[in-house]
Amino acid sequence: MTVFAIYGATGHTGRLVTAELLSRGKDVVLSGRNPAALAALGQERILPAGLDDPAALRTLAEMADVIIHCAGPFATTALPVATAAVEGGCHYIDHSVEVHTVKHLFDTFPARAQSAGVTVLPSVSFYGGIGDLLAGAVARGVSEIDRITVAYAVSNWMMTHGAVETARLLFADTERIGFADGALQTGFVEPRSAVFAFPPPVGPRPMIAPVPFPEAVTVPRHTRTRSVEAQLTANTFAEEQAFTSEHVTADARAASEFTVAAQVLAAHGSAAGSLRGRDLWRAAALASVEAAVRLTEGRAKSGVASPAEAFDATDFLTALVDHGAFTLELPEQP
Repeated sequence: MTVFAIYGATGHTGRLVTAELLSRGKDVVLSGRNPAALAALGQERILPAGLDDPAALRTLAEMADVIIHCAGPFATTALPVATAAVEGGCHYIDHSVEVHTVKHLFDTFPARAQSAGVTVLPSVSFYGGIGDLLAGAVARGVSEIDRITVAYAVSNWMMTHGAVETARLLFADTERIGFADGALQTGFVEPRSAVFAFPPPVGPRPMIAPVPFPEAVTVPRHTRTRSVEAQLTANTFAEEQAFTSEHVTADARAASEFTVAAQVLAAHGSAAGSLRGRDLWRAAALASVEAAVRLTEGRAKSGVASPAEAFDATDFLTALVDHGAFTLELPEQP
């Protein structure tokens, strides 16, 4: 019997992941740091496990075939849960957006995950994971790529408490990780104003460029390019509700609208693709569930990988379309 563990099951993303797995008839065990909140979920199989309790986390990993980690900020939560997963012989997926955390998992766990025969997939989320998949799909078949830009247009985003804390960490970071001139670079980067031309009906929008999302670390793992940059519409954080919506209802939080575009510029032309939808939280949950199911079916090699490195990006995105995550427009493959 395949068992899916959700760590951070009491949070908004954790609840969405749980609901999706249950709707697919999967066996779940719910975990997190708050025993009373877990009990209130009304599920039979729960296992409270604090981040400072490696024995409980190890027990969770030994109960499950895969852990989907939904409890941010991942700068403080990812390492203990990922460590328990690998030591317990369990696949690991998280929703991390923190680029330093993502890089640390890539640097720390490859040999250990391969030895354990498990796969570690950081940043299978909306920001980072969806962009990685879209960039991989658009860049397929394109040679001599000079630049890949992943641009997010997001409106009516209502952040959870964890997302607010993560945003503060990201934008306070003075040692940002980027990818330019064919190599990872770390140091202070002054964000600039830019304009990105999204496909209709969104059109050109003022952008924050770059934003410190994981694509700088993940995309070069599967696509040869000289530079990678993520951008975000400037208005996303200017909207009043973004930082003041920690306690809104799930239905209200589902009202976000998004367009994600990937632009690939190469020596002999360019390519572009995009996806559009509502409720970025649900899109993220669907992505992590799809990845978890595929891991339990043996559809990825052991080790540490980005979503588009572990799976066929076009096939994965098409599966998310089939589950109602978004609509998708990709260039014709040569």
